[in-house]
Amino acid sequence: MRRIGWIAICLVAAAIVSYRTVLFVDETEFVIVTQFGRPVRTLRQAGLHLKWPYQSAIRVDRRLQIYDPRASEFLGQKKKNVTLDVFVCWRVDDPQRFLETAGDVAGAQERLHDDVFSELAGVVGRNPREALVSTEPQVHKLDALVASVTDSCARQALAEYGIRILDVRLKRISLPKQARESVFRRMRDERARIASQYRAEGDEEAMKIRAQANKERTKTLAEAYKTAETTRGDAEAKAIAIYTKAHGKDPQFYELRRTLEAYRKILDDKTTLLLSADSDLLKYLTGSTAPARPAQRPASRPAGAARDQSADSHSGAEPAEKK
Repeated sequence: MRRIGWIAICLVAAAIVSYRTVLFVDETEFVIVTQFGRPVRTLRQAGLHLKWPYQSAIRVDRRLQIYDPRASEFLGQKKKNVTLDVFVCWRVDDPQRFLETAGDVAGAQERLHDDVFSELAGVVGRNPREALVSTEPQVHKLDALVASVTDSCARQALAEYGIRILDVRLKRISLPKQARESVFRRMRDERARIASQYRAEGDEEAMKIRAQANKERTKTLAEAYKTAETTRGDAEAKAIAIYTKAHGKDPQFYELRRTLEAYRKILDDKTTLLLSADSDLLKYLTGSTAPARPAQRPASRPAGAARDQSADSHSGAEPAEKK
């Protein structure tokens, strides 16, 4: 029983590998073999083919496709519109480029619509309406114009999307009524008049809003300036009062503090000052003058004072009376 089980497992694995390896290609399609999402080869011949089990296959229809959009109106010479109902016959010629650019049939139809209709618009705009609809053979050029559109679109589609356009044909050509253009003109004039009226009303309202905003701005700035000046004046008055009170308590200490603050503001590593030796600004740095202290006469001279006076006399200092 164990041997039969192993045989069954081997058969199942072989079937899975065969299913992932054998690839059948139909006559109505191309098969693009991809490896981890990257196309590696394109199978164009119908029949059985082999691939690696880890490879995938993308099938692209190679049959003739018909793109039949709805009728559209084109602007001709002298503003004479014409309505054209066209269809396009196409098929995939380069499946790899088709897959990279269009992706599927819906994407291909969108690109064909842009190319064909832009070419038709150019042809209709360059030629008079009589070249499309006329009973005179020497004036009628519809077949030549359609052939030029087919050739131009075929070259562009084959080079860009891998699509071969076989034919571009007109099913119906309808002429619009003569009154349609005049109706459109009147509609455009009416819409332009309404737009001008709305624009004028909007400009008037905008001017009112700007004037009101400027008025409010001027008023607000004036009030803010008034408040700022009042606040500044009160602050300066309080500062002057504080400075006066501090100066009255201890003028020498106040002068010392103010001088140190001046040092902190003006002196740094990059500052160079050229001042005279007797400048008041440097008196606390040079020690040339010191704040005077009130003289107090001691009750009795200490014994060290005599020694200090004797030392001064030995050092050659003159008495005060001689100076």
